[in-house]
Amino acid sequence: MSTRVNPFANLADPPAFTTKPKKDKPVEEETIAYLAEQNNFPSRQAPKAPKAERRKQRRYRTGRNMHLGIKATKETVDRFYKAADDLHVPLGEALRLALDALERAGASR
Repeated sequence: MSTRVNPFANLADPPAFTTKPKKDKPVEEETIAYLAEQNNFPSRQAPKAPKAERRKQRRYRTGRNMHLGIKATKETVDRFYKAADDLHVPLGEALRLALDALERAGASR
């Protein structure tokens, strides 16, 4: 039976790898920025987009577990959220109150 050959037998020490030194920049960053500003050269950096205002999260444990997905305009959604915030009720309760008011208005017609 033959023995397995060790592929690293002839290597005395493993090779030592080092990182390459960084090249020095021929021109300083401040100089580049100054020249770009003097010659009206625009930056390639995109301007930061303004952050959208986030609503405060609503966390209520109400037992409501049905989803009602509807399309509405931004103004309508904002009015609905404002009404729910003013009444300090969850969105489902605000919808129930609005439907009750709509039924009362329809019954009086």
